[in-house]
Amino acid sequence: MAHAKRCHPAAKTPAIHERVFLFDVDNTLLNNDQVTADLKQHLIKQFGTESARRYWEIFEDLRAELGYTDYLGALQRYREDLMTDPKLLLMSSFLLEYPFADRLYPGALAVLARLAQCGCTVILSDGDAVFQPHKVQRSGLWDAVGGRVLIYIHKEKMLDAVMTRYPAQHYVMVDDKLRILAAMKALLGDRLTTVFPQQGHYACDAENIRLYPWAADITVQHIGDLLDIDLSVFSQTTLVRPNKE
Repeated sequence: MAHAKRCHPAAKTPAIHERVFLFDVDNTLLNNDQVTADLKQHLIKQFGTESARRYWEIFEDLRAELGYTDYLGALQRYREDLMTDPKLLLMSSFLLEYPFADRLYPGALAVLARLAQCGCTVILSDGDAVFQPHKVQRSGLWDAVGGRVLIYIHKEKMLDAVMTRYPAQHYVMVDDKLRILAAMKALLGDRLTTVFPQQGHYACDAENIRLYPWAADITVQHIGDLLDIDLSVFSQTTLVRPNKE
């Protein structure tokens, strides 16, 4: 298969690519459930069970308010409860110095390199404007896609911006959330191939699976399984999948 044209993140008039691969980050390329588990243990150790519970309560309230996870934003609000505790100042260091590269799923970087052989690879993530880019950089994902990183509040609502920046004949979205895949499929139809790695708590949620059984064109157990997939499958514009109920 011929190599796709090299893509540049800052091109003013980007060329139309034959194929663009869009990758989610959390629980798609990076085990964010483990990051959360490590932070929970750290909070309990440093501040006790009740204070840790309060942080996660704030965290969930903020996620409902903003539509994305904001660890540092939750820390700012959490700080109001523990203003006099000097150890709180060290909590941001735990987040900023966390070894995210150690939390990449096996084969994640190799998958990005392999799929770059037949298309342009792009990170497409939800998140805040500070911590999420930091996570992508610290994990090595930023360099792995040559700086082609897009981070929005609701990425499924930003497809026009994505397609303007990276125009393509066909798109492939790799995401652990069936809801996201379904929303993007509804907008792009056969111009989009959806890939569902069954990793993390969202992917294993029975209610999500029940609501969106039709959302994925391709399902793999682990992101590393894409190392063995026949790349020609991404040349198909229409894939056979179950009808939406």
